[in-house]
Amino acid sequence: MRAHDVMTSPVVTVEPDTPLKAAAALLAARGFTALPVLDAEERLVGIVTEADLMRGRIPFDPRHHDPVPPAAEHATVADVMSAPVIFANPGTDLAELAATMLDSRLRSVPIVDGHRLVGIVTRRDLVRLTGRDDALIARDVRHRLEIYGGGRRWRVEVREGVVTIGDEFDDPTDRHAARRLAEAVPGVVRAEVFTMPEAERT
Repeated sequence: MRAHDVMTSPVVTVEPDTPLKAAAALLAARGFTALPVLDAEERLVGIVTEADLMRGRIPFDPRHHDPVPPAAEHATVADVMSAPVIFANPGTDLAELAATMLDSRLRSVPIVDGHRLVGIVTRRDLVRLTGRDDALIARDVRHRLEIYGGGRRWRVEVREGVVTIGDEFDDPTDRHAARRLAEAVPGVVRAEVFTMPEAERT
């Protein structure tokens, strides 16, 4: 699977001069963890996260702490955003993207095609894949196989995201294609293809 298979598009963004209060309200209202920041030419120039908006913005309770200088009252996204931004392109393999997110401790990665922001992938998107229902996965695998080689030729079973495909014909090329088609379906962990015994064929 590739980034374009799971990314959210279009993307909700902010500008560098967006007030922090407005950005925080947008994150809270939409349930996001980060917002890409685009300049006037719609180029990706940063990303503002929950952590960026929290840092230094929650005052200590004055009843229990000495007064501290307040944070800037008119701060903007440009004052706290992370830049440069780690991003990926639409064709990035999801396994590579997931590894990057884990290694860099990122909760979301913008997807950029050329200089244009086209989507965003979050940890939630990837977790949703791993929890996808086996019945839905089987349905999608069957659909792809029907388009490739006919509807009554294949037997598809899915358990915990692992797809087992039985093929009526003994064709190495078709087995390879069936495996590749199945592994491109969201939620598939891996696929195995075998030639069904003659007694099991329709």
